[in-house]
Amino acid sequence: MYITISKQHQGENFKGSVRDFVNYLEKENETVHPDLQEHFFDQYNDQIGAEEVISQIDQNTTKLNKKEPRFYSMVVSPSQSELKAISNDPEKLRQYVRELMKDYAASFHRNNQVTVDDIKYYARIEKQRTYKGTDKEIRENQPYATKILQLQKEVRRIERGEVIGNAKSIRKEIDRLERDAPHKINGKRIVRGMKKEGMQNHVHIIVSHKDATNSFKLSPLSQHKAAETTLNGKTIKQGFDRDKFYQAAEKTFDQTFKYNRNFVESYRARNALDKDPKRFLAILSGLPITEKQAAFKMLFKAGVNVPTIPTNKVQVAYKALMKLKRGVEVAINSGSIGI
Repeated sequence: MYITISKQHQGENFKGSVRDFVNYLEKENETVHPDLQEHFFDQYNDQIGAEEVISQIDQNTTKLNKKEPRFYSMVVSPSQSELKAISNDPEKLRQYVRELMKDYAASFHRNNQVTVDDIKYYARIEKQRTYKGTDKEIRENQPYATKILQLQKEVRRIERGEVIGNAKSIRKEIDRLERDAPHKINGKRIVRGMKKEGMQNHVHIIVSHKDATNSFKLSPLSQHKAAETTLNGKTIKQGFDRDKFYQAAEKTFDQTFKYNRNFVESYRARNALDKDPKRFLAILSGLPITEKQAAFKMLFKAGVNVPTIPTNKVQVAYKALMKLKRGVEVAINSGSIGI
């Protein structure tokens, strides 16, 4: 499960409306029959219109200054194996999001317990994803793409009479490169922006910076996990524990849908990789045989070459560790591994 949280940006300040973002999320509906369109939903309602989302978020901003976000964007991206576990069912994805937002609320450190009813949010399922530069397919196709672009420029120069050459011969070379590119969909070389095949359901969530009563701020990007300050003799709790949230989000999915998560899919693995790559490899090497085989298969499928793991982890070369770390991070960011 790959979850990202980001704050609203409108140039140098945060005064802008949520309208542009809502319109962006509505783009898939433009080419879909009305009966098949996805609607925004919250904790209790399945069909919320775009204008209501805009109105509710834009009006829930009392006492926020121009340097503070009006809302946060959360993207919940299940891996292919997680989507398979729920049969790519949008209804189950909505069910998961509603449980996830309970975990989100519980991760705030406040004097009074924050519950999901304190959170003003609107979520929307998207069914398509496009290839990015970090994807394995794009990276491995890039040498072919670069050469094709160079040859296409050469053909144009010949056609404009700027240089002398055989445009027909160059076009044949371009065709050959297109055929030899390792990754294609329906015979066409995969390029950035092309729609991905398979199950691609994921969720965009718009979360108001203010609580549902427009009374107090709830920032998931707080610098503190659990800070306490004293004001007029009263202890004030503040902060948001992102580690707690990510772990809870994973646990909620696994328990709700009886999902058997492999180590390399886990938040634990990502945390170990970030903080101590040697520990990541040590845990990987110590997994039961069947789980280890599954882990290596996932890594290989994601384009990650795992170095040989010696018995004594001290012997692991730093350079090999860093190469593995970069490879896994790229796979995570591209969605190849559902960490």
